[in-house]
Amino acid sequence: MSGELISVARIVRPHGLHGEVVADLLTDFPERFEQLDAPLIRRTDGNLLTLKIERSRLTAGRIVFKFAGVESIDDAEQLRNALLQVEREQLVPLPADTYYDFELIGCQVTTGDGQRLGSVSNIQRYGAAPLLVVVDEEKGERLIPLVQSICREIDIAGKRILVEPPEGLLDL
Repeated sequence: MSGELISVARIVRPHGLHGEVVADLLTDFPERFEQLDAPLIRRTDGNLLTLKIERSRLTAGRIVFKFAGVESIDDAEQLRNALLQVEREQLVPLPADTYYDFELIGCQVTTGDGQRLGSVSNIQRYGAAPLLVVVDEEKGERLIPLVQSICREIDIAGKRILVEPPEGLLDL
């Protein structure tokens, strides 16, 4: 294992009596689990283990896993709150000009005239366009729509985003 690990699901609780677990999806690509044979599992104590997926199924916006060697409710309880992780190289490729949320978090946001607005702390997805939550120690939190007309340049490698906000947006 050489690369950065990315979480794609979080185990919530045991499911049934025979070692299955229910997990929240942390990916927009649940079909990825059909090709994922043995993800890394980061337990809450920080330890990593590899468990082979025997089967998985989507249900009610979550995913249910059965891992090899996890045979009872007690075994499954040991995985509560663990994260299923993959290496960065195993991520589903995205189309041009689209980004994973974790790639945007931590980016420094500046305007075309050099005004530093802060860094991206989160992405909110409630309306038509995602909103960058940009935090500055002095100015507090600002919400900036993640649209091409405002976010003119996104440099993931350089961890920076150049914005041209319309008049009044920064005053909200």
